[in-house]
Amino acid sequence: MADLKQFAEQLVNLTVKEVNDLATILKDEYGIEPAAAAVVVAAGGGGAEAVEEQTEFTVVLKEAGASKLAVVKAVKELTGLGLKEAKDLVDGAPSNIKEGVTKAEAEGLKKSLEEAGAVVELK
Repeated sequence: MADLKQFAEQLVNLTVKEVNDLATILKDEYGIEPAAAAVVVAAGGGGAEAVEEQTEFTVVLKEAGASKLAVVKAVKELTGLGLKEAKDLVDGAPSNIKEGVTKAEAEGLKKSLEEAGAVVELK
C-alpha cells in the first residue's frame, strides 16, 4: 500500500511538461488516449499551470436597463439584425448577442452595449 501512496504523490507533483510527456508515452506505448491522462491533471498534477486561458466568449445581454430603445439600436447595429429581430432579442433577455467571439471583440461589444444602458455579461 505504501508504494501506491508514493506513486500517487509522484503523479500529483508532476509538472505540465511531465504530464504531457506521460500522455505521449501512454498513447504511443500502451494505446491509452490522452483524455485518460487528463485525470492526472485533474488530480492535481501541474497545478495552476494546467488551466488554459479562455479564447472564445459569448456576449450575454442580461437586461436592457432604462434605455431599452438605445439598447435595441445598439444590438441592431452590432449584430446586423433587423429592427424586429434586435427588439425580440432585447425583449427576450437574458439572451446571447454573439457567441464564439474573441476577447477583444467581446469586450468591445460589452462596452458598446453598456454605454447604451444594458447590463451585459461575458461567458
